[in-house]
Amino acid sequence: MTVDARAAARRPIHWAVGGALVVATALVPRAESAAAEQKSEVSLRYTCPFPSGPEEVDVAVSAVLPTSARTGEEIRPTEVAVAVTLPPTALARFAGLDAATLSAVARLTVRNTVGDRSADASWQDLTAPPADLPTPGEGDSQDPGGLTLTATGDVPTVAFGSPGRATLAPDALALALTSLTESGEPTTPPGLDVACTPAPGQEPELAAIAIRGDQDPTAPAPRPGESDPAPDPTPTRPAEGLPPTAREKIDALTEKRREALEDDPGSCPIEIPPEWVMTTAETYAAGYANAAKLDGAAALGPAFMKVVLNKRYINDSCASTVDVSSEVNFDYEGKRQLPPTKATFLSYGFMPTTATMTLEQVGPPAAIHTHTVTNTPTYPEETTVTAQLVMRLSDVEVNGVPLDVGPDCRTERPFEQVLKGYGQSYPPAGYLVAYGGTLTGYAHIPPFEGCGATEDLDPIFTSAISSPGKKADNYTKMTQAPLCVATNPEGPDCPPRVPDPER
Repeated sequence: MTVDARAAARRPIHWAVGGALVVATALVPRAESAAAEQKSEVSLRYTCPFPSGPEEVDVAVSAVLPTSARTGEEIRPTEVAVAVTLPPTALARFAGLDAATLSAVARLTVRNTVGDRSADASWQDLTAPPADLPTPGEGDSQDPGGLTLTATGDVPTVAFGSPGRATLAPDALALALTSLTESGEPTTPPGLDVACTPAPGQEPELAAIAIRGDQDPTAPAPRPGESDPAPDPTPTRPAEGLPPTAREKIDALTEKRREALEDDPGSCPIEIPPEWVMTTAETYAAGYANAAKLDGAAALGPAFMKVVLNKRYINDSCASTVDVSSEVNFDYEGKRQLPPTKATFLSYGFMPTTATMTLEQVGPPAAIHTHTVTNTPTYPEETTVTAQLVMRLSDVEVNGVPLDVGPDCRTERPFEQVLKGYGQSYPPAGYLVAYGGTLTGYAHIPPFEGCGATEDLDPIFTSAISSPGKKADNYTKMTQAPLCVATNPEGPDCPPRVPDPER
């Protein structure tokens, strides 16, 4: 059977409403308004745990935002800057490393609120270029010996579905600091990750935006002291279908592709620009991981996950498929890891062993790939989540007696955890990225190293836990809650909730 590529391209573009695609259908930008803009700035104090101890750090967050918007309208913060002033005591560590410059990548959590509902957006990959470290007695005019790093970059959009006074407020701040020597080489160690929290008793509001209902687009913004309009009392899940502006853009892409098919029948897939559909979300996942050698299962989570949706979005109307790539980072107290969990197993089948297990995420963000078939009424969907993890063990007891494994007992290399989920969009069933559900998979646990403070315990843990080449030994089942999407903070799944894990 042959396929007429030109005829296939004339079919309407397929957009599933399940999984990651349901988010795209509701959050692609609508027509922009001509609202006045405001330069907003807020100065805050943060507490950051440096090697020298907890340090008070001054942080100034600024952005340009509209003064008003309509419900559902895309709001894009511009000219975003996060200026972090590090005191001399926090910089002392880098002087000891013979560092000449210091740079930073900042990740700021921003709470979007309207009415009594809120959701957190992640302003990621804000970058501060290398700055010269001051010598003792030198530095900023306001803080001699200190250093200000100003991180800038593009951040996700936000849209509010209910009228009222919407606010954006900075919350947690994570810094990845990188130090270089005079010759431009990384120091040893090359950097420092710091998770900062706002000091209590502050007013963190960055900006307020008057959100007008669609029924009255010309209504003036509320005056100070006036009561805010009541939020929508019955929020719903994202609506099906695309806003008109997005449809026009995609229709234009489709028309260009149709013309290209005359000369190149293989040019059917259309890649949607990520700035049309990319957004952030948050959720929790919890579950269990079996360890067959230990005759038991360890609880996992609840793990807080920060998701970037739709980083790549490819629609192939010839093959009747949609492929979406997203990514996720775990977050526990500012670290890329799952919460530590304590489990008791029967080592070698008879000896009770208790240990605290920590799974750390390493390398790039975990990849989420969703493949949807769009030529059947149900729109079946397969999702694969792939993460690189390192397992650490601590607080080990064997038959009630503490076993000193030292501070760095871990797998000798990262291992790959692959989880899969299956669902359908019409009607929603099974696992869908946006609505959550159950993911299952297996992992190979590598040998251990660094175990034992006074003796080499690596062979014991390798023998008891590791399973190279024995895939079925380590079965994992995770349950994900629905996504709380930053562009819909008043949605029914915000704030994100913890799911009930399934065995």
